[in-house]
Amino acid sequence: MSTPISLPQDATDMPPWPQRIGFIAAVFGMFMAILDIQIVASSLNEIQSGLSASQDQISWVQTSYLIAEIVMIPLSGMLMRILSTRVAFTLSCAGFTLASLGCALAGSIEQLIVLRAIQGFMGGAMIPITQAISFSIFPRRVMGSVQAVIGMVVTMAPSIGPTVGGYITETHSWHWLFLANVIPGILVCWAAWNFLDIDKPDHSLARRLDVLGLALIALFLGSLEFVLEEGPGDDWFASREIVAFSLLCVVAGAWFFIRTLRSSHPIVDLRAFANRNFAIGAGMGFIVGIALYGLVYIMPLFFGYVRGYSSLQIGQVMFVTGMTMFFCAPLVGKATNHVDLRLLLFAGFLLVGVGTMMNANLTVASGFWQFCLPQVVRGMGLIMCIIPASRIALGTLPPAEVGNASGLFNVMRNLGGAVGLALLDTVRDIREDFHWNQLIPAIDTSRDVVVAEIAKYEALLTGSVADAHQAAIGLIAQRVAQQAQVLAFNDIFTWLGLIYLVAVPLVFLLKRIRA
Repeated sequence: MSTPISLPQDATDMPPWPQRIGFIAAVFGMFMAILDIQIVASSLNEIQSGLSASQDQISWVQTSYLIAEIVMIPLSGMLMRILSTRVAFTLSCAGFTLASLGCALAGSIEQLIVLRAIQGFMGGAMIPITQAISFSIFPRRVMGSVQAVIGMVVTMAPSIGPTVGGYITETHSWHWLFLANVIPGILVCWAAWNFLDIDKPDHSLARRLDVLGLALIALFLGSLEFVLEEGPGDDWFASREIVAFSLLCVVAGAWFFIRTLRSSHPIVDLRAFANRNFAIGAGMGFIVGIALYGLVYIMPLFFGYVRGYSSLQIGQVMFVTGMTMFFCAPLVGKATNHVDLRLLLFAGFLLVGVGTMMNANLTVASGFWQFCLPQVVRGMGLIMCIIPASRIALGTLPPAEVGNASGLFNVMRNLGGAVGLALLDTVRDIREDFHWNQLIPAIDTSRDVVVAEIAKYEALLTGSVADAHQAAIGLIAQRVAQQAQVLAFNDIFTWLGLIYLVAVPLVFLLKRIRA
């Protein structure tokens, strides 16, 4: 049997200060791991130039990290049982820190991709371990405030990642995106080793380790993440590579689930899903992941492609969401101790849905102020979803099951983000083509307004190009393409909002958790 993390002797007692310091260090480590998912997003062009990489290669700087991280997250519970919380977290943070140093020193794109995979794999364990620690050492009466802190990290890190990355790259160089992790990583390792001695390892579990199950979950989650990341760009099943990885995902996934459900010592215990609150809460985490990562992805695309904003300008607009969540998190955390968590979830999903649909009427001139109020509404809603969802999912489980369940909960949220990004890319391409085909017939040279616009452009271009008439038509076509892009973004915001509004009734399936 595994050794569970010990709870305080008195359920109303706070943990001793050394454990609180260890928890703070763990939260900071989790922040670094989540931040690094998005911190390179706004600096890929600089990395590509610095390492002479192709467009296909540079995308793997993101993809390799995400694939490796999502493989590690569900394994964290097993590592905690075998090694103890302190050793598992310290090894994870140390590996993440060393890999970050290696990324900064990488001399080729191939080296950087491999080191990013190691960085994601080693850092991935810090996320669920931190959440497991919070449920294991703190009494339930302060869990609202504790989950508020974790909620701020989970939501703010991806929101500010592109901003921080753009600023660091512009003021220093892309190498500092990774070097910035080294000193904090060393401090977190030291604090975790000294202050997180809260349980004992069970090394006997290592002898019963299901190696085949480990290989199957790695193949299943790794190939699934690959298909979701690369599918939109490769036209999905038109690519033989996507077909091959899809088949690998199906076979490995089916084999893994059959083996896991039959094994007495599974690599990941799926029995947590037998708990109704955990199953529904994890499903809600999946839906939250769609907005959490999807909105962070789609907004920079709009400002980059339609408005031509720099990474810093994009970061300034998106900072509104992060600030809203930062200030709302303590209030929501306290509210979870006194208000029915289902009511908070109801309001949260409603606010995210409404706030997202508020951006469904964008124009080519939309900027900061058109996104300000919707971001405030969405930020309030997201924090009201994330904190209650984690408490509902993990709050009714026995302490011995929290570590494993925390990994599953985080996998569901990350998979939600991966599925969301794949769908957003696919929908954007389809709807952009649709709106282009709807708008282009309007460019009819027999219409007076079209003739007038062509004449205006010809007057501006005469003398600067060989064929002013053809160039004028090309400029009008660019305007049509831009309008098609804007309409496609409007469709995305509409459908994203509808997903959240449709998910609201799920709240009524949950059992009430008393504060």
